[in-house]
Amino acid sequence: MLKLHNANVGSVVTVKDLTSTGLLRERMLALGLTKGAQVEVVRRGPSGDPTVFNIRGAMIALRNEEASMITIS
Repeated sequence: MLKLHNANVGSVVTVKDLTSTGLLRERMLALGLTKGAQVEVVRRGPSGDPTVFNIRGAMIALRNEEASMITIS
């Protein structure tokens, strides 16, 4: 099972599922991280965290802790 924090920079992946709950899940859904959404991995921070993603045209930075809750294909 691949997680978003493992995706390579430059790759485009598809969201399969969110394992987050509560307010974090609501935030992710509001950002467009819904099942079937295309996500491009733009770049990683200097220490590898956070990572910038292009989600439906918006640049969003997620920490590895958050990105690990998103299953991709």
